[in-house]
Amino acid sequence: MKNNKLRTIAVTAAYSAGEELLKRYYQYARGDAKFKSQHEIVTKSDLISEKIIISEIKKHFPAHRILSEEAGKISGVSDYLWVVDPLDGTHNFSMHNSLWTVSIALFNKNKLILGIIFAPALNELFLAEADSGAWLNGKRIKVSGYKGEKVINTFCHGSKVSDIKKALKYYEYHKLHDLDCRQLGSASLELAYTACGRVESIVIPGANSWDVAAGVLLVQESGGKVTDFKNKAWNLKSPDMAASNGLVHKEILAAINKK
Repeated sequence: MKNNKLRTIAVTAAYSAGEELLKRYYQYARGDAKFKSQHEIVTKSDLISEKIIISEIKKHFPAHRILSEEAGKISGVSDYLWVVDPLDGTHNFSMHNSLWTVSIALFNKNKLILGIIFAPALNELFLAEADSGAWLNGKRIKVSGYKGEKVINTFCHGSKVSDIKKALKYYEYHKLHDLDCRQLGSASLELAYTACGRVESIVIPGANSWDVAAGVLLVQESGGKVTDFKNKAWNLKSPDMAASNGLVHKEILAAINKK
């Protein structure tokens, strides 16, 4: 990457935010959370992590645009757009479950070129670069080769009731017909797990771009497939997302689209 500096700053931002989050994680009291909606919470930790990441990006790339979960759109005049989830898995974080991440993606002229997912409590850094591959703590990763009876699927959902109902139908189908289906509580981590072969897929009705952008590139660069529920290539405006090792993609789309 010209990209060397872009990658370095993104990794620095992820580590800086993650280290601060980890300090707060061990001391966190669940009562401090505030509700954004019936199914969504935000904590001071989300906001502090976001401030660290945005500050790092703007310090080095003041013209770049940013889209972040809590701050929304931050304007700029560049073709570069950073898409940030400062704390993905806030519910997990709030109950001292270690499955939460910092997620940072970078687009250039609408092309996804960099994705970083850092899980501080697990000490795992996932990184992908367009047309270059994907890594976990510096080691190349690839999607699994499983299909059939050994498959483990995961799912997440947006906050709309329709998204939740669709996800529950999907969960019920796989729990009754396949080995297992899990909701880990962090969409970015489920994508990272798909990318490194720990699970075979993730589907998300009502996918938010900041939750999934970095993970989309991870799956693609590790040999997997990412689409919307109509089997069209995922983009920032896609209302839903399905990612897999490619071998089970037809099956997960059929399951999520069942009436």
